[in-house]
Amino acid sequence: MLVLDRTTCGDLNVSGQREWLVTNGIGGYAAGTVAGVLTRRYHGLLIAALQPPVSRTLLVTKLDETAVYQGRVYPLFADRWADGSVEPAGFRHLERFHLEGTTPVWTYACADAGLEKRVWMRPGANTTYVRYDLRRATAPLTLRLQALVNGRDHHGYTRAAVRQPGHIEPVAHGLRITTGANMPPFYLLSDRATAQPQHEWRRGYFLSVEEYRGEEPLDDNLYVGLFETTLQPGESLTLVASLADNPDLDGQAAYDHRRAYETALLALARPHLPLTDPAIEQLVLAADQFIVTRDFQMGDNEVVAGQTIIAGYPWFADWGRDTMIALPGLTLTTGRPAVAARILRTFARFVDQGMLPNCFPDVGRTPAYNTVDATLWYFEAIRACHAATADEGLLRDLFPTLQDIIHWHQHGTRYSIQVDPSDGLLYAGEPGVQLTWMDAKVGDWVVTPRTGKPVEINALWYNALRVMADFARRLGEPAAGYEKLADQVRAGFARFWNPGRGYCYDVLDGPTGADPTLRPNQLLAVSLPHSPLDAAQQRAVVEVCAQHLLTPVGLRSLAPTDPAYIGHYGGDRRTRDAAYHQGTVWAWLIGPFISAHLRVYDDRAAARSFLLPLFEQLAQHGLGSISEIFDGDPPHTPRGCIAQAWSVAEVLRAWQEITAKASTPAR
Repeated sequence: MLVLDRTTCGDLNVSGQREWLVTNGIGGYAAGTVAGVLTRRYHGLLIAALQPPVSRTLLVTKLDETAVYQGRVYPLFADRWADGSVEPAGFRHLERFHLEGTTPVWTYACADAGLEKRVWMRPGANTTYVRYDLRRATAPLTLRLQALVNGRDHHGYTRAAVRQPGHIEPVAHGLRITTGANMPPFYLLSDRATAQPQHEWRRGYFLSVEEYRGEEPLDDNLYVGLFETTLQPGESLTLVASLADNPDLDGQAAYDHRRAYETALLALARPHLPLTDPAIEQLVLAADQFIVTRDFQMGDNEVVAGQTIIAGYPWFADWGRDTMIALPGLTLTTGRPAVAARILRTFARFVDQGMLPNCFPDVGRTPAYNTVDATLWYFEAIRACHAATADEGLLRDLFPTLQDIIHWHQHGTRYSIQVDPSDGLLYAGEPGVQLTWMDAKVGDWVVTPRTGKPVEINALWYNALRVMADFARRLGEPAAGYEKLADQVRAGFARFWNPGRGYCYDVLDGPTGADPTLRPNQLLAVSLPHSPLDAAQQRAVVEVCAQHLLTPVGLRSLAPTDPAYIGHYGGDRRTRDAAYHQGTVWAWLIGPFISAHLRVYDDRAAARSFLLPLFEQLAQHGLGSISEIFDGDPPHTPRGCIAQAWSVAEVLRAWQEITAKASTPAR
């Protein structure tokens, strides 16, 4: 479905901003631009997860390809340098770019010769394949590949002057490379090319997106080897970059394996999700990119093989909040309930003082618990999983954990998270911490602290109590206590209604009292299965959010009429984080909006129309996926991560809800 033609590919302003992504299911990935020019520190052919799914390390940066055909030299790669020059500009030879599933495919035209290039990763392995096929030619074509490597954390940058020299040695089929004392050896191998070791630092690659983000824009890479072969028409060359010393060098077999893997994903999804639009097929494959394995150390000796969800590529790891919000869309709508159950069981092991972890850091394995909403989203994820599977075993296994969570929230846990006995509402917050999804923090500055009783937290709390009562009845456990507390929360939730403005306060009982700021958080009080608002209030919330927050690509985090609104996201970290939740559009919020809209209006045609513009985003930023955020002001330029788990998940979940055969009655 996604094809870029010669005109688009030849325009660096376009092809240099369209990015591709391939992943391996253990946290590793490869990414770059259609044009081939590096624009981020996160671009590379092999970014390996050394401690899956984290410790992601740039090992192989790129291959500089040159074709020699009938006496003429065609550089097919592109570089932007520190002085601003772009040399060479190999994208000018690009005839076409398209995706085959998640695999990027470049078609180069060298006179009458047509050369195709594909990049993919092997599922479950830190192994990247690059395959070249000479599809048409009237003479042999010689292909020369200069391999550029690195050896750094994917968040960092390299300076040749302070780096260890590294070690390059010939081995069967290619090269064995070590780029530093703390770096593992890796391999560049080929099925047919000769390999000549090299050792030359190339300095001053200019990374334009990093400059835009206020980060260090220059990086150096090490040229380690020249691979060369001559192809006859119809022949191919495969180069493999891998941590393994004996990867399969049969490029066709490896690609067939990748394609079979993705065909199986679509087959799993088909009974659960109408694949009537090519964008939905693409999003099913994109969903898989976020699901990764993670082994956890439990105690001194036990290692648990678990699964989790990467929040976004290229820089996020797994976050509790993102995982629970994204889980239904990524796993249940795509026909993978066993994955959902495994994730839910994995996170149950880390519930501590009634809280789910906020994140598992990239360095080290000690989770952080600075979140109030991840734990409450856990109830909704379990509810959705049970609704899809009727898995009583999962429910019985997790029920004691849920009981423990309720107990801790009633009696108080970290960060002053506790029930106010006067109204049953949940209070959370202490100076210097950010606990809700609006969690931007720079140093000691919490941009949107929201200390007090946030509206979406209490909508989630009410939903969790009703869900818990349902679970208790199903399991033959006492439910009256949960029902009584839920009734109290519903009565207390009436305090959120601001009759003067006709919508909910964003926070109650904060340091400065009630916060009347118009934000999208109140949508959860309408979209969740159990709503504490009456029908008139539900309609009013949907209408005000539609009028002031809705955009074609999601919902703004703050109304444009607010004096604190920031319509553009960019600049250094402080500037970006200041705008992150102050007007920036979030794609994932389209899911709650559509659910709320369906609840109020039951108009599937309208709901579908809200979703369709996001399908177009699959060709705009991270190709085949949906970005994290967008500018609040038109034209709503995509920003942030090029592929975000909850963005993809909520589009899939909303699509399933819209296309359900039976109309869902108002609840």
